[in-house]
Amino acid sequence: MSGVETSDGRAGVVPAIRIRGYDHTYPSEKDGQLRLVEALRGIDLSIGSGEFVSFLGPSGCGKTTLLNVLGGLEAPQSDDIRILGEPPRAGRTDIAYMFARPALFPWLTVLQNVLLGMEVRQLNEQERLPRAQRFIQSVGLGGFEDAYPGQLSQGMRQRAALARTFSLNSPILLMDEPFGALDAQTKLTLQELLMELFEEGGKKTVVFVTHDLGEAIALSDRVVVFSDRPGRIIKDYKVPLSHPRVVEELQGQASYHEVYAELWQTLAQAKRNTQGGH
Repeated sequence: MSGVETSDGRAGVVPAIRIRGYDHTYPSEKDGQLRLVEALRGIDLSIGSGEFVSFLGPSGCGKTTLLNVLGGLEAPQSDDIRILGEPPRAGRTDIAYMFARPALFPWLTVLQNVLLGMEVRQLNEQERLPRAQRFIQSVGLGGFEDAYPGQLSQGMRQRAALARTFSLNSPILLMDEPFGALDAQTKLTLQELLMELFEEGGKKTVVFVTHDLGEAIALSDRVVVFSDRPGRIIKDYKVPLSHPRVVEELQGQASYHEVYAELWQTLAQAKRNTQGGH
């Protein structure tokens, strides 16, 4: 089984996201000296509309930095990025961002938190309430509409955040390790929910940051592996698993384990290269 080493998008498909030779640095002070640290180097990547792509790599390799640039949370340092044909910027309504933590307002109920996102985006007022209720039901929080975040478990808060993210109806979803802090059983449940929402919602374009190799394979159409800092793409791997997917059943498929073994070797080789000073 072979990985796709190039970063070209699918033939004939206009990419939702295109990155060409992107570099990113940030200032750092050490021993009274200000210097520039490379976060990302030479990033080339095309992501087609409707693709689910995971960014996988060690901590500090620039995955979240790149996600923040795509989401307009951090200013791009060059003109090498296009999202739906336009440069990234803050406040775009065609992008929704889900953080590692739920980022719910503690003084608002579950329903109010979901509604607030749609109000800020100025979605059709008559559609907001039924849409919010539908997504709250979809993530299994029916009956908790009037609960406050402090009354919910971590997993339930992430369900609420997932409902809010999908309710915005943005064609591009950026997700920064949304399930990283959850226990294994809750993580599996939310992975299943995410896959169901992705497949039922017209397959939005999803960029998903994770440290979990199994999660990346189970959810993604492609896994983009980053090197240690400065982050470079060392493998762009097309996952040969079809849709629809039932995440909990993938462990029983030989193809899943073949992909896991190959990507594990990629990560192990990258670690050896880093330790060897290459």
